[in-house]
Amino acid sequence: MDLFWVFGSVAIFGMIVYMVQVLAVHSALRSPRKPAPESVPSNFPPISILKPLKGLEDNLFDNLESFCLQDYPEYEIICCLQDENDPAYKVAKKVKEKFPDKPISIVVERCNRGLNPKVNNLFSAYRYSNHATFLISDSNVKVDTHYLGRIAPSLDNPEVGLVCNLIRGVGGRTLGSIFENLHLNSFILGNICLLDRYFNLPCVIGKSMLMRKKDFEAIGGLGSVKDVLAEDHFIGEKIRERKQRVVISNYLVNNVNEYWGLQKFINRHVRWGKMRWKIGGIRYVSELAINPVFISILSVFLYGLTWETLSLFIIACAVKMSGDFYLGRRIGAPLHPLSYLLSPIKDLLIGLIWFVPFMDDTVIWRGNRYRIGKDSVLSPCRVKGIWAWRYRMADAIRGRLA
Repeated sequence: MDLFWVFGSVAIFGMIVYMVQVLAVHSALRSPRKPAPESVPSNFPPISILKPLKGLEDNLFDNLESFCLQDYPEYEIICCLQDENDPAYKVAKKVKEKFPDKPISIVVERCNRGLNPKVNNLFSAYRYSNHATFLISDSNVKVDTHYLGRIAPSLDNPEVGLVCNLIRGVGGRTLGSIFENLHLNSFILGNICLLDRYFNLPCVIGKSMLMRKKDFEAIGGLGSVKDVLAEDHFIGEKIRERKQRVVISNYLVNNVNEYWGLQKFINRHVRWGKMRWKIGGIRYVSELAINPVFISILSVFLYGLTWETLSLFIIACAVKMSGDFYLGRRIGAPLHPLSYLLSPIKDLLIGLIWFVPFMDDTVIWRGNRYRIGKDSVLSPCRVKGIWAWRYRMADAIRGRLA
């Protein structure tokens, strides 16, 4: 049983780290941020909101509508698509028709300047934008009327080059979407707050990124991230290299996930896992160590169902479910209380997904296959020829598991 205590120690370590994450979230939401000196008056610069659209995201109409209801002096919304036949185009048109007094533009323009589909979508929207301050916001984000007014004053301070937000997963009518919201509201939110509050390492999530054009163009603009998978991460890194600050606002924005299938959840986190492995290297190993539910179940499989292994697993599940429940209530996530019983199952699935990046370095994103290199740099991946069997087999296995 000596090796069991190694697993037990790692699981206990993971539970301790998780509780520190919970405290970090509590601290982040309780403490008001003052990114600008008090001597500088708050101002509300005109903002260009760039909305890259692709397909029918859950609740798309309401998501876009929420940006039309901002209590903010001046802003424009630019919806950008690659294809007029995209179903999101009709939704964007309906929103534009509902708000004829709002400066809403719909730009349809095919662009293949890079390998990152989202960045390709943004090139035309950025070119058509009129204001010196711009916001990149994903199509599955929904906000309230005070959103712009709360985050814009952060740019009063010239030392601040980028403002992003904490995110909250909402919705959840299917198993995949419940898993996604549980993960966003615990692992993702907890790690963002932990790194930011205690290590001064703000982690940029591309759901909401507010910047000045002059700062963005100084780091190379969209062209500098057109061929990387983690464009948001590297925008943040480049901003910091310019000796400017990245501010994570504690103003929560909603990430809407209503009808995700389990396959979509798996595909998303396989892609994210590969991305983090290519960026973080050996640091990626820590993600397994801070998954106490998965570590504890390994002890059950290795040593059998004993009092020690069962107790460790039950304690890990109890800590995770209670912590997730507290976080959900703390951030106001509208998840059913019984949903938190699924937290251990989600963590077991995430633990299995953790191993995938070591076996395959390709991703399928919006119908295209890419190989991920160091720092998540993308390169085209041929699916023909002698090595094509690897990818066809991987697709078949992924389809069976989903």
